[in-house]
Amino acid sequence: MTETEPPPLAAFLRARREHTSPRDVGLPVNGRRRTPGLRREEVATLAGVSVDYLVRLEQGRDGHPSGEVLVALADAMRMTEDERAHLYKLGAISNGAAMCPASTPLVREVAPTVTTLLAGLHPTPAFVLGPAGDVLAWNDAWAAVAGPIGLLDEARPNIARYVFLDPRSRDAFPAWRTQADEQVGRLRRTATRWHEDEDLLALIAELRTAPEFDVRWAAHPIDEKRRGGKQINHPTAGDLDLLVEVLAITDDTEQVLVTWLPADDATAARLAGLTAAPHLRVVGRGEA
Repeated sequence: MTETEPPPLAAFLRARREHTSPRDVGLPVNGRRRTPGLRREEVATLAGVSVDYLVRLEQGRDGHPSGEVLVALADAMRMTEDERAHLYKLGAISNGAAMCPASTPLVREVAPTVTTLLAGLHPTPAFVLGPAGDVLAWNDAWAAVAGPIGLLDEARPNIARYVFLDPRSRDAFPAWRTQADEQVGRLRRTATRWHEDEDLLALIAELRTAPEFDVRWAAHPIDEKRRGGKQINHPTAGDLDLLVEVLAITDDTEQVLVTWLPADDATAARLAGLTAAPHLRVVGRGEA
């Protein structure tokens, strides 16, 4: 956070208010509105707090709201479960270390048992994704898909950097905007917990040079994608229609195991043509 940025709790509340439509909360839309999203008066009424108090929260002049107030604000703005969890975490942080778990280093190593599992998943494309968007380990099937589109060109691949700073990503992902939203949401959640990690801060600063990233960053998206579809324009295999499954690794690293499954027979045949003998790649922390 720079000197000109408001505290995370204040910024998140304002961003959610400005991105909540009156229709989302059952309010009529009459005429032209100067304020994007909801007005402060509307949120205050729905949440049962004073407008002055909401102003103080959004300006960072009151950083210690009670749990009851946070719940009321979340209800008023119809927050999703992910948004609620993020709001409550920001509330705990703003209320002091006693209510917030101690910060731990951002782990970029992958457990040996997980790398063994990756190898065993071949020929299903699979990789381990870190909370900052780093691709930490992958099997050969995933490399066959991701390598030709440029995702593995860096010694330490990072999906967010690829999406926003590599022009090839727009050709590779027909739904580029969805990919972009997902990367910013992941980094927003990660920055809340690991806000002192120097590599993470450097990555965010680098990405903020891209206008498409910066405008999304200001909107504070945090919804997490756990499964869904993905389309890829592959330079040798053609169009791939994939089903994405995201499995949390049960430790405190917030790493996830991601698999790309064929959504139809045509994609299954194209994937089969791409895959080779099982091989595993793990990115070590000491690599450049």
